[in-house]
Amino acid sequence: MLKYLIVALALCAVAHADDWTPKTGEEIRKIRVDCLKENPLSNDQISQLKNLIFPNEPDVRQYLTCSAIKLGIFCDQQGYHADRLAKQFKMDLSEEEALQIAQSCVDDNAQKSPTDVWAFRGHKCMMASKIGDKVRAFVKAKAEEAKKKAA
Repeated sequence: MLKYLIVALALCAVAHADDWTPKTGEEIRKIRVDCLKENPLSNDQISQLKNLIFPNEPDVRQYLTCSAIKLGIFCDQQGYHADRLAKQFKMDLSEEEALQIAQSCVDDNAQKSPTDVWAFRGHKCMMASKIGDKVRAFVKAKAEEAKKKAA
């Protein structure tokens, strides 16, 4: 068990020290598909996620955790990486403002919550922030754009 912990910490440290870059829209789509295969959701849950409603349910938490880990913004030993969150989701905010928001949502899991609960807590905080507002506006604009193209 100790060997596993040391390896996990080392992998997390290496992952944090690399030349991480924000994921593209296509990379994010692939990660979502992969995580959906690994963590199947009901049609109702998928519909809620498409509407940016994130129910606090085990399946949804595990899907979000999978996505965050594969995006490289969350590590099950250290939690969210505020710098990466800021770079990935800054939208039209300055990186400094996005970093302040991200830092306010990161916690060290002092309560020792399961990984999916810990990841969900940070996700919920980010979605309740100015970054969440920007994400919702972006998704809404993309949906309207797609409707216009379909018409």
